[in-house]
Amino acid sequence: MKKTICIFEDENFINFLPLVYTRPVYDLRCGILTLKEKIASHFPSYNLALHSRKYLSSCLMEWNPKISVNKFDDREILFVNGRLIINKSIYSIIKKLKPDSALFDSSGFVIAANISANNISSLSDDKSDFLSFGSLKKLERVENGVKLVQYPWELVNGNGDEIANDFIRITKNISRPASEKFHSVEFKNRKNIFIGKEAKIDPFVYLDASNGPIWIGKNVLIMSHSYIQGPAFIGEKSIIKSGASIYHNTSIGEFCKVGGEVDSSIILSYSNKQHEGFLGHSYLGSWINIGAATNNSDLKNNYENITLLVNGKPVDSGSRFVGLSMGDHSKTAIGTLFNTGTIVGVSCNIFGAGFPSRYIPSFAWGGSDFIKQYDIRKALQAARIVLTRREKELTSNEEELLKTIFELTADERARKTK
Repeated sequence: MKKTICIFEDENFINFLPLVYTRPVYDLRCGILTLKEKIASHFPSYNLALHSRKYLSSCLMEWNPKISVNKFDDREILFVNGRLIINKSIYSIIKKLKPDSALFDSSGFVIAANISANNISSLSDDKSDFLSFGSLKKLERVENGVKLVQYPWELVNGNGDEIANDFIRITKNISRPASEKFHSVEFKNRKNIFIGKEAKIDPFVYLDASNGPIWIGKNVLIMSHSYIQGPAFIGEKSIIKSGASIYHNTSIGEFCKVGGEVDSSIILSYSNKQHEGFLGHSYLGSWINIGAATNNSDLKNNYENITLLVNGKPVDSGSRFVGLSMGDHSKTAIGTLFNTGTIVGVSCNIFGAGFPSRYIPSFAWGGSDFIKQYDIRKALQAARIVLTRREKELTSNEEELLKTIFELTADERARKTK
C-alpha cells in the first residue's frame, strides 16, 4: 500500500495575505515550482493529500480533482508544512521521522510530522481550520534548525536560488528538446538555458544565463529586442513583449503578458504587465492587470530596511529591497505609482495621481485622493469578463470564494474607506 503525504497550512498563513486569500500558502511559487510541487517532487511514490482553510476547500477540490482535500484515511500519514522550501537535506531529515514524531522549528511550528493511524482522528475537528498537533499526547519532538518561510518577501528574496535549484532538479528528469536554430538570437552560456517545445524567440533577443539559468516554457513567445537575465523562469504560453528587460531572480507564471522592466519579482499565472514601467522585488497574484507606466519603488532614499504593515502591525522586513505585493484580480490605471513595501488586496482598482496608501484592503476602489468600497457585483462581473478573455469560466465555487473574501475583509475595508 502506498504511503500518503499531506501538505498542510498553519496559522501563519495570515502573514502571506492578501496573496493567500485565494489559495493555500503552498500554492505560492518560488523559483520554477510552487512550494507544493517542490514537496511532492521529493516524495514521488507517495499518495498526495492536501489540507487547507475550510473556505478554500471547495475550490481546492475543483482545482485538484484527483487529490484528497481535508480528508484522511485511517493510515499512517506524513504531514509536511506548506511553508517549507524543501531541499535534499531537509528531505532526508523528514524521511527519517519515526511514527508519532515531529520536526519543529524554533518558533514551535510543526515542519513535518509522521503520524500513526491511531492518532490521525485526533488531528482535526469541525471548529478549526488547522491541524492540532498539540493535541497529541505522545508526540516526540525533533529540532534540527530547519526554518519555515515567514513572509512573502522571503520568497522573493530566495527566488533566484530556487530557480537554480528547480532547474537542476527538473532538467535531470526530462529530455531536453532538440536544439533549435534561432535567427539572430544572442545566447550567453547556452547550456544553462532550457527552451520548451514550440517556444518562439524572435530575432534580436538576448538571453544571458552567465549568472544563473533561464527556463523558457512550452509555447512561450519572446518578441524582438527583449533582454532576459538569469536566473529567470518564463512559464508556458506566456508572452514577453518587445523591448522588455527581465532581470535576474524573476519568475513569470503561465499565460502572462509582460513588458517593460521587471527585476527580482514573482508574477503568478494569468497576470499582465504588458507596458513600460518598473516592477521590482514584488509579488503579484493571478488575474492582475498592471496599467501602462505603472511603477513601484523597492528601495528607500535613505537605504534603510523597509517596514511593512502585516496583520495591522509594522514589521521590519530586514531587507532594503521590498516592492509591491498584490492580490488576485487587482488592477492599476495608467501612470499609477506605488511606494516601497505597498500591499494591495484582492480585486482592487487603483488609480489617480500620487502615491496611494501603503496598505490597501481588498475590494477597494481609488487611490491617493480617496478609497471607497468596490461593489461586489461589479467585481464579480469584471472577473467573469477577464476569465472569458482567456477562454476560462468563473465557476460557482470561485464566485463563492470571492464573496467569502469580500466578507472576511469587510472590517479592514471599513477602517480604510470613506
